[in-house]
Amino acid sequence: MHVLYEVRTRGDMRAEIISDALPFRCALWCGPNGVKDAVEYAKFHSRSRDAVVLVYDEAGNVIEAHEHKSEFKEP
Repeated sequence: MHVLYEVRTRGDMRAEIISDALPFRCALWCGPNGVKDAVEYAKFHSRSRDAVVLVYDEAGNVIEAHEHKSEFKEP
């Protein structure tokens, strides 16, 4: 089962990350690297499960998709 993360860009150099897997539902990332930081955050928090990170533009179109494979290995 994949965990889905949505990263939505905003016009004021911010990105918002949304997922049911996060303990606080969303966070704002500021600055020119906001989208990159949000994607890396989602990958970091999905080390034990597969994840899909979709990046949306302001109009709601998917502009990037990232797939992260779990680092968990069964004994």
